[in-house]
Amino acid sequence: MTAIKVEEIEPGQPVEIDFLRPADAPGVAALFRAVYGDAYPHRAYYEPQTLVAENAARRIISSVARTPKGEIVGHSAVFRTAPHPGLYESGAGLVLPPYRNTAGILTRLLTHGQELAPRQFGVEAIFGDAILNHPFTQKVTVHLKSIPVGLQVDLMPAATYAKEGGDNGRVAGLMTINLYQPHPHRIHRPAAYREALDDLYSHLDDQRELVDSHHDVPADAPSQVTNLYFDFAQVARLYVTGVGRDIARRLAREEETARAQGAVVVQAWLDLSIPWLGPAVDWLRANGYFLGGIMPRWFDQDALMLQKVMHRPHWEGIVMALERGQEILDLVRRDWERTRT
Repeated sequence: MTAIKVEEIEPGQPVEIDFLRPADAPGVAALFRAVYGDAYPHRAYYEPQTLVAENAARRIISSVARTPKGEIVGHSAVFRTAPHPGLYESGAGLVLPPYRNTAGILTRLLTHGQELAPRQFGVEAIFGDAILNHPFTQKVTVHLKSIPVGLQVDLMPAATYAKEGGDNGRVAGLMTINLYQPHPHRIHRPAAYREALDDLYSHLDDQRELVDSHHDVPADAPSQVTNLYFDFAQVARLYVTGVGRDIARRLAREEETARAQGAVVVQAWLDLSIPWLGPAVDWLRANGYFLGGIMPRWFDQDALMLQKVMHRPHWEGIVMALERGQEILDLVRRDWERTRT
């Protein structure tokens, strides 16, 4: 196969936005190498056969910007990363430099996936992390009518974006959601976050019944904590889907494992359908975790995300362009400041 030389793609051509065809996959790989070098963490985009297979299985749904010659100058995708298979993540968006600021290609790509994936492939909800080392993706979320729901502090290493420039600190992400299928259910608010959850849910465009959680853990309730470690990001996610009387011991053990794996950020994602969340939240808050936000449909039921950073967060590197995003940033930072006292 002849190597694709993206630097030889003629600028200024018209482009069409379409779902990925198998013949597009080598062009996607060349595009990722041109923009990110070898630093992009999801290897499927560098491997044409893998990308085609993932799209065929609908684990990834790629949108591409294609010139009349079949050259790929832009890409974005929605893909499965959440425990609930109906919830997809939006990301992997990039445009070849000569085509940036031309006809809104990235916005068109993201809009294509957000509008057509729910209609054609039954996607129930799409969430995203607007990267906060620049304002552009935040502005796209306004166009997409995405709802900000949280902030992942120091989510990604700076090396991921080194080829694109930027400072040396880790990069935060503004969590947003678009809900396409109603899923009303009951949410159990931990006492420490009652006001914060009332605020976050007041902006959601899907019905929830908000009640208080409690500490009365049934004797036979099992603790269920799953540790997913993302080596490229040095981030561990603890999925808390069961709270038993041994939850403090389980959480301590899983955090110790995450630290041994090399995690510099540990996130706890708690199933808000559990009525007796209190002991889990109390242990997390006592051990340096602070508010991240909510994620509707994460376990099919909603999740509360708390987070712990093993160093001082890179607050100074956050470029916040949205008023609502700033409000969430203020909520998160105030709760982080509590952990310093």
